[in-house]
Amino acid sequence: MTGKRFSTHLDQNPANYVPLSPVSFLERAATIYPEHTAWVHGAQRTSYKDFFRRCRQLAAALSARGIAQGDVVSVMLPNVPPMLEAHYGVPMIGAVLHTINTRLDAALIAFQLEHAASKVIIVDSEFAAVMRAAIDLVDIDPIIIQYQDSEFREEAPFIAELSYENLVAEGNPDFIWPGVEDEWDAISLNYTSGTAGDPKGVVYHHRGAYLMGYSNLITAELGKHPVYLWTLPMFHCNGWSFPWTLSLVGGTHICLRQVRAAQIFEAIETEQVTHLCGAPIVMSILLAAKEVEKRPLEREVHFITSAAPPPEDVMTGMQALGFRLTHVYGLTETYGPSVINEWNESWDSLTSEEQAVMMKRQGIRYPALEGLSVMLPHTMQPVPADGETPGEVMFRGNTLMKGYLKNEGATHQAFYDGWFHSGDLAVVHPDGYLELRDRSKEIIISGGENISSTEVEDALYKHPAVEEAAVVSMPDAKWGERPCAFVELTEGHDASEDNLITWCRDHLAHYKVPERIIFGELPKTPTGKIKKYVLRKRARSQ
Repeated sequence: MTGKRFSTHLDQNPANYVPLSPVSFLERAATIYPEHTAWVHGAQRTSYKDFFRRCRQLAAALSARGIAQGDVVSVMLPNVPPMLEAHYGVPMIGAVLHTINTRLDAALIAFQLEHAASKVIIVDSEFAAVMRAAIDLVDIDPIIIQYQDSEFREEAPFIAELSYENLVAEGNPDFIWPGVEDEWDAISLNYTSGTAGDPKGVVYHHRGAYLMGYSNLITAELGKHPVYLWTLPMFHCNGWSFPWTLSLVGGTHICLRQVRAAQIFEAIETEQVTHLCGAPIVMSILLAAKEVEKRPLEREVHFITSAAPPPEDVMTGMQALGFRLTHVYGLTETYGPSVINEWNESWDSLTSEEQAVMMKRQGIRYPALEGLSVMLPHTMQPVPADGETPGEVMFRGNTLMKGYLKNEGATHQAFYDGWFHSGDLAVVHPDGYLELRDRSKEIIISGGENISSTEVEDALYKHPAVEEAAVVSMPDAKWGERPCAFVELTEGHDASEDNLITWCRDHLAHYKVPERIIFGELPKTPTGKIKKYVLRKRARSQ
């Protein structure tokens, strides 16, 4: 009964409770840093005052055309200023931002547009032809807006009702947007890559995006006025929420249409870049750059990378160039990275090889994540922190998706027993850092022994001739299953099946050595993930 005194006449009201939304970050930045550069794109530079004005104009123009709360605005744009404006202008009116992977074909685009029931499509001229083909496949009738970037100088068809700049010009720069009614309202829609079956529409909420903004400040160590280079696609998990994050500290976005080594090094030098994010392929591009393209770094640049941890030679090569690497892990359903390999000072005394081993671990939870555990799904009990016992990685917290759009079954399957089930297998080390072992469906069971496909892949990646590797199971009359490796060789290098099998025998327990090594280009999704289900079919036919 005594607890009631802290709730009696102490209700929420407009003065003490406002729904959280990252849209508020931009209004604050425009007030505090009105003349500071918000974004740079080629020769264009825009202040926070003008960035805020244009976002209000976009919101006003969409509202005037009937777009309201819950309506979906789909955008197919590279890392250009309108993509940043969409991250604010669309949610300002309660609409939902749907960012489309620019590498998708017409059929996959059409599926997303139809499933999302898109009311507006904003498309860059570079992707106008494939968008027109996609629209021909759907039964919806969205408003089409086309953006012509001054940095894109190739000919392209005009498929829209009006240009993006004309749309923005329609809007009132003093527009007072309605705000968010509920922080649980949807802010964006991101589709999974659909490596098995149709892609699933992952719905983010304003609260999660807001908290990810503050979380990024800590994990990326963002000080006042950082300069962030866009090598990570903004269509991927809303650019890990960095379009919203940078407004918190008056950061400058350096837009980049294409990830090219020369442009990256030039931007780092001329714009004094402090941070960038990206997959390991970005590091490979930088390391493979011609000497005339490379520029010496005047200061340390923080590079945050996800996906599989880069090989040791890549890590040491990036450090030699002047980059400080941080490895993160997450899923589309967790707003992107939610686990970070936070550097432990005790690792400073280790050898470079020992440090590389530590950096391959995925790490500990993000500040905004309430729970991260590795558990046995049938008992929901945590695995021992012995670095050996595998379990499923599970998440809990405010930076988890609302669920999958129009897919109750998949949502229920992902959320049960109070946790989000990732499907990823990991071990927990004595220091509490987790390390991924595999996807649960990709464990190979050979003669009753579990073989991690990622462990076999790691061994293959250490061979100088191996550019990419993927390991799947193949049927075996005696053992039930055996590992089968698909390998793409590095240009200019050569290796035989016997060479690589011998190599694996030197680096793995013998029962983990692949039964077969098959050479050739690896099939991939538009997001660059290897299609292991295709490789499994090939392995079964061997």
